[in-house]
Amino acid sequence: MTGRTVKTLHVPFYVPILNPLIHTLLRLGVPVGPMALLTVPGRKTGKSHTNPVAPFEHKGRRYLLSPYGQVNWVRNLRATGQATVRRGWHKETVIAVEMAPEEAAPVLREVIMQYLPTRMGEMILRPNFDVETDSPLTDFVDEARRHPVFELHGSPSA
Repeated sequence: MTGRTVKTLHVPFYVPILNPLIHTLLRLGVPVGPMALLTVPGRKTGKSHTNPVAPFEHKGRRYLLSPYGQVNWVRNLRATGQATVRRGWHKETVIAVEMAPEEAAPVLREVIMQYLPTRMGEMILRPNFDVETDSPLTDFVDEARRHPVFELHGSPSA
């Protein structure tokens, strides 16, 4: 990074409180913004784990970003490379390919530029990202090292 203090990544206190509510609403088919349910087999046990996430599209491709860094769903997805994404009543098996930081940086910059100025971006992104909308691309490469980005592809067997 360019001489800046790197923010320590942490899951905010409200995430464990709100995730069960968001999970329930999404399972009932109630839309909650861009949220979807990601179900990934555990890397050690194989037991399925489901978490609310916010997949997004950029230039016709689908991505998943971890705002809180190396959390369990990231480690599980990295280990298995596949998951189920459910939004509303639509369920899809996807192949997840983790992007190299240099590849992910332009995508990350677009997402940050789009969402950082919003109230939700202020709440979710600002505390964990050490960039601004006008930061150089090299800063986004550094952030992509801390915040994994996966490209999602429809599974051929789905």
